[in-house]
Amino acid sequence: MKAHDGIYLDGAWRPAAGQDVIEVVDPADERVIATVPAGTAEDVDAAVRAARAALPAWAATPPAERAARLAALRDALTARKDEIAETVTAELGSPPAFSQAVHAGLPIAVAGSYAELAATHPFEEKVGNSTVFHEPVGVVGAITPWNYPLHQIVAKVAPALAAGCTVVLKPAEDTPLTAQLFAEAVDDAGVPAGVFNLVTGLGPVAGQALAEHPGVDLVSFTGSTAVGRRIAATAGAAIKKVALELGGKSANVILPSADLAKAVNVGVANVMSNSGQTCSAWTRMLVHRDHYDEAVELAAAAAAKYGDRIGPLVNAKQRERVVGYIEQGVAEGARLVAGGTESPRERGYFVSPTVLADVTPEMTVAQEEIFGPVLSILPYDDEEDALRIANGTVYGLAGAVWAGDEAEAVAFARRMDTGQVDINGGRFNPLAPFGGYKQSGVGRELGAHGLTEYLQTKSLQF
Repeated sequence: MKAHDGIYLDGAWRPAAGQDVIEVVDPADERVIATVPAGTAEDVDAAVRAARAALPAWAATPPAERAARLAALRDALTARKDEIAETVTAELGSPPAFSQAVHAGLPIAVAGSYAELAATHPFEEKVGNSTVFHEPVGVVGAITPWNYPLHQIVAKVAPALAAGCTVVLKPAEDTPLTAQLFAEAVDDAGVPAGVFNLVTGLGPVAGQALAEHPGVDLVSFTGSTAVGRRIAATAGAAIKKVALELGGKSANVILPSADLAKAVNVGVANVMSNSGQTCSAWTRMLVHRDHYDEAVELAAAAAAKYGDRIGPLVNAKQRERVVGYIEQGVAEGARLVAGGTESPRERGYFVSPTVLADVTPEMTVAQEEIFGPVLSILPYDDEEDALRIANGTVYGLAGAVWAGDEAEAVAFARRMDTGQVDINGGRFNPLAPFGGYKQSGVGRELGAHGLTEYLQTKSLQF
């Protein structure tokens, strides 16, 4: 695609207030492939004003009409599926097949799900002698990350529009071209001017201005827990709603009765997917001591098979961060059994698929989010020990449990302090609520639960 040199404001591409730009870099070869405007607080203010002006009419639009616009958005994204996949590959480095299936395919499915929900959700209900109305929160400031650039946008914008809210989007500076493609699709879908607005820019400038803006009623943010904490503090001072999807350090618990080879192989694939840049990745594999050595051998072999099949990390800083964690893990006593710190290519921000064994729960690599293709394998003594280790971090976003009997796995999963658990390799469900316990966030995305984040209630008593 050709990058736009403006911001999408009030239904049209308009020049940004300043002249500064952001360079978009292909992480596979380190070439600058485009530039986009580095939006300012002035641009954010103009976008919020446009969203505020468009709010009354959009909120009053019948849900069936909002559903029709979302269906048109789904169709516009479907028509651009190949272009979306190529763009994500160019600015994120995702392998083409993964870009097609996940980065393009999943957001299309989510957009379609909200077209259906907008048409069927009960925006009005009777409760005793009251009528309860579910009304839009108002203007939404959406701040999205780079790791799943289109999915994270759709997971916020689609339910917000379905609820009757208007939106200002500030996408990650590493992947703004995908956000511009989304804005084009919104325009193609006939969404009224001002209902959706896009400001590209840096987090500390445009993102902060959006979070602080008094005209924003809800801030929806996906990213690191550290940044989420600052956004929550800013919103709290203004008594403003927040929805936060933050970090994770998810446990993949393999109980003794499980099919060990299957559990290990699927677990490795989960961590290496998207080059490990997935907040819900099962980066801690917990294995009973009786099966530990076999699991380590299986994991090392599985990781080695990935080799050049995974893409680069998003930028040089992220690569340095991940390499630093590998070095720290070895320094603290972990055993490197696959991968390591040497770059597998001369150019690009690549990290080899890495497996660390003999990891203990207190090690940094077992406690902090690495966000790269790095798996830590921890032994446990019994089920209670496994549960203590699984729950022993500040995070609680996702996880997995494997057992020979499904009921056994479910019983363990019910005791995990986490928002989503896959049982024996259960498939991702875009209609199920996604979000975390503890420092992994506040609120839920996807499905009906994601829609309700953007609604507030008003009750009339008769």
